[in-house]
Amino acid sequence: MTIVFVGVLIFAAHLFAEFFRSNKVPDVLLLIIIGLIVGPLLGIVDQGYFGQIGAVFANITLVIILFEGGTSLRFDVLRTAIKGTASLTTVNFVISSILIGIVTLVIFDFDPIRAFMLGAFLGGTASAIVIPMVGQLNLQSGSRTILILESAVSDVLCVVVGLTFFEALKLGSINFGTMLGSIIAGFSFSTVIGVLGGFGWSFLLNKARNLQNSIFTTPAFVFIVYGIAELLGFSGAIAALMFGITLANIDIVPKPMLQRYTRFVPHTLNETERVFFSEVVFLFKTFFFVYIGISIVLTDYFSIAVGAILTLLVFTFRIPIVKISVRPSIPINDRVIMAVMVPKGLAAAVLASLPAQAGIPGGELIQNITYSTVLISIVFNSVLIMLNNRFEGFGKAYAFFLKP
Repeated sequence: MTIVFVGVLIFAAHLFAEFFRSNKVPDVLLLIIIGLIVGPLLGIVDQGYFGQIGAVFANITLVIILFEGGTSLRFDVLRTAIKGTASLTTVNFVISSILIGIVTLVIFDFDPIRAFMLGAFLGGTASAIVIPMVGQLNLQSGSRTILILESAVSDVLCVVVGLTFFEALKLGSINFGTMLGSIIAGFSFSTVIGVLGGFGWSFLLNKARNLQNSIFTTPAFVFIVYGIAELLGFSGAIAALMFGITLANIDIVPKPMLQRYTRFVPHTLNETERVFFSEVVFLFKTFFFVYIGISIVLTDYFSIAVGAILTLLVFTFRIPIVKISVRPSIPINDRVIMAVMVPKGLAAAVLASLPAQAGIPGGELIQNITYSTVLISIVFNSVLIMLNNRFEGFGKAYAFFLKP
């Protein structure tokens, strides 16, 4: 029966993708609904069945999606998008974190460290949600790049700032200088690891193609780069993204300069490899979103209500955030998409489990609120995308508030 379900799910995922193209209903939403039905609603599958494999699968999915997303980013587009990414990411993370922290301070009477820790957990956007979705939307390359980079960078901010608050909660105090240093070091060294890994693999890629059944060697090398970055205490997610970006742009490196130092010639991915990795991402994405639906706890109605309130606030404040941090030269339709693209995801869910595992008072409540916010934000994001694609008046209403 399990094998039959897997086969049906893969066929359904292809149909959902086509359904999105024709009817503008996001396939992400439909996949999560399947997970909710077979998981919390009918109890056919329980998250406990997956054990530690579930967390490993989620990390593998994140790495593959980031890498494949990076291979679609050209350096000339990156160069023009990086300023917009920095402003949108920073403003969105700071305002969202402070807003959520203040709300939880008022509702739960949490101490400031505990409240703003939850704010940091939920301050970013989810790369595992954003990257596949923007790939299906009609966006300019610069706008798509901003959203992809924002999701990857904000994942790192969530991890670094969230863990800083978590450690401060255990110690009873917080060191902002240490936190800022960790953020700068994390980005810098993760980028270096990813670039060096992508550069090195570009020289080995053509040799690897001579091996039998070698197409999986590139993802395997991405996992190694990700693992090295994580073991050194940096961001494996940023390293994986930069690996993909480097491999995609290796052709801009001047050949005469390289020939002075090495006789090897760097190579990038060929069309067959790109199509294959796209299919791999599609399969992982399918099972990942069903897994998210299965993992949601629907019995804690209070946490669901709080998650709905936080989601509504985040999406409401996203409108002025986009207005003040995104250049007016970006098309208004793209800015509307940016204003509704704030789903929460894997980083938030993983971080939220730490206080409960450590036995910190209120840890289980923080975890349930985060899980509820993740689910509701993804559903809200998907519904808003659908409304924007199907109803012209919806986009015009958003555009009214986004005009300079």
